[in-house]
Amino acid sequence: MHSENLPQRVGHKKYPTLISYIAPAAPATRRPGRGDEPFLRPEIGFTPKWYRQVPGIDFGERWHNDPAYRRETVLAMRYELRKRFPGTHIGRIDEPDSPLDLLTGTFGACTVAAIYGVPIIYAADNWPNCAHQYLSDEEIDRLKAPELDDNPHFQNLMAQVDWIAESEGRVEGYINWQGVLNNAQRLRGEMLFMDMITNPERSRHLFDCVTTTMIGAAKRLHARQRETGVDIAFFTMSNCLVNMVSAQHYAELLLPFDQRIAEAFEYVGIHNCAWNANPYLESYAKVPQLKYLDMGQESDLIHTRELFPDTRRAIMYTPMDVANKLLPEIRADLERIAREYGPCDVVAADIEAGTPDARIVDFIRLCEEIGGQY
Repeated sequence: MHSENLPQRVGHKKYPTLISYIAPAAPATRRPGRGDEPFLRPEIGFTPKWYRQVPGIDFGERWHNDPAYRRETVLAMRYELRKRFPGTHIGRIDEPDSPLDLLTGTFGACTVAAIYGVPIIYAADNWPNCAHQYLSDEEIDRLKAPELDDNPHFQNLMAQVDWIAESEGRVEGYINWQGVLNNAQRLRGEMLFMDMITNPERSRHLFDCVTTTMIGAAKRLHARQRETGVDIAFFTMSNCLVNMVSAQHYAELLLPFDQRIAEAFEYVGIHNCAWNANPYLESYAKVPQLKYLDMGQESDLIHTRELFPDTRRAIMYTPMDVANKLLPEIRADLERIAREYGPCDVVAADIEAGTPDARIVDFIRLCEEIGGQY
């Protein structure tokens, strides 16, 4: 057994739950909750393009590699949010500017793939992406988890962490480690799904490698954060591609790795994007210490609440619905979510430029109004 797979439970503060968290210009992730969250809790997030067109920030390579520049932009984004959405919790602007979270959003969702040598493609107005350079059959069969202490990308990340510790005193925030299937696809491409059918042992080998890397890298980062007084004891698995595999393939090939991750941390969350989670719910119920679970509205919300009564649930409410639905339609959605699924988060992530500020304010108001009835 890999040493980094062993549970490390001593000295960690117990949190009752995980909740959704969107730092300015960062993809959605999770953070510990306090246990007194609103019945219908909105979490709002905007794309880099939204901030590119407003404060005019460049989210290219420098943003991800220069924490001093990132610090300037985070302050600018928080100023813009406070100006446009006063009195809200968007981006945690209701909290002080020191210490700043300068970690969340760094390298987007590309960190694990970059550890394996996949080039990152940066953009001024978008999150970074991974180059489509996929490993061959032979390369997958020979693949080993990289030595993190000698890995250029991981050491670059940890050097930034050291800078943040010096600047802020505490290293707040989270790296988006993604999930086993997501990371494997970034290394193997569409052939991964053929492997799962025709050569499941090859896919298991790849899943084992990326799982080892995810656990090992997170453990090292968490240990450094603890040195600054930030105690992180959880991990989030992002299963954004799960609807591309059957329930049987998830249960047989992927669930064991999600369980392995869960056993390595105090507690975990599972992110499904806005997809239908119904085929995977019975498997998710076998993941220990599951404290967060999100999905799309097409999922069976009542059954999910019955299966996961002690898990903080969340709905991924699409940015298209936020922008395009009439307010009575949004109200009807939120009333159903509260009735069938609450208490829960309502995650309105990836909102693009062009969505009126007033629509965001109305969305938050509806969540507060409807949630306040429970």
